[in-house]
Amino acid sequence: MPELPEVETVRRALKKEVLNKKILSASIYWSNIIAYPEVKEFEKKIKNQVILDINRYGKWLMFELNDYYLLSHLRMEGKYFIKNKKDPKEKHQHVIFHFDDDVDLRYNDTRKFGKMYLIKKEEVYNVKPLKDLGLEPWDIKLTPKYLKEKFHHKPIKTELLDQSIIVGIGNIYADEILFKSKINPLKQAATLTKKDCQNIIDNTRDILSKAIENGGTTIKSYTSSEGVHGRFQSELLVHTKKQCPICKNSISKITVGGRGTYYCKKCQK
Repeated sequence: MPELPEVETVRRALKKEVLNKKILSASIYWSNIIAYPEVKEFEKKIKNQVILDINRYGKWLMFELNDYYLLSHLRMEGKYFIKNKKDPKEKHQHVIFHFDDDVDLRYNDTRKFGKMYLIKKEEVYNVKPLKDLGLEPWDIKLTPKYLKEKFHHKPIKTELLDQSIIVGIGNIYADEILFKSKINPLKQAATLTKKDCQNIIDNTRDILSKAIENGGTTIKSYTSSEGVHGRFQSELLVHTKKQCPICKNSISKITVGGRGTYYCKKCQK
């Protein structure tokens, strides 16, 4: 599943291709992807909207239009492709935005898990899905005090994946953050010290920044958009690895909150 660095990489790639393009119409071939409003209303409201900018909040792409934000979550395998209108529609292209210059923006999703919302600009942060999200990793309000107030008596790995605390961290980067912070993924989050919390904040920012610089991580089911390469895969220290790069002990794999988790028993006691 794409995490914050992958979504940011997609955002930057799309900005080069679709800014200032007018959406003449949208064709919806799998209605469940449109979470809000109803499909007919979605198709009606998005007509003649211009893409003014593309932002991101956590794992959500935010297409800024004249009157709305089009929010898009890629979920497991969602991807965007720029195609000529004359190109035949492919099997897994479930939402197609038709521009006024003979070009389409096509949303491809093999698993069909992706979601889109079309929300009035002035309401976007006051309603779901963004309303219930936590802080961006680089938000100045993200402090040890904030984390101490938010963390519960749950494994820290589970809490890092909770998007209501910090947005954008997924399974891959949670493993990397905890390894760099020398924290066992099973440690109860509520017992972490302020120093532990600061280490998590610092390593979250450092790892995600480096991942963005390298175009994210291409791994397992996720592959990047056209022309985007997940070079951070070669920088991973523990996720899917066999040997700890520090102590050379074997990397352990366990399940935490239903997610496959990689860690070093010696370095993360």
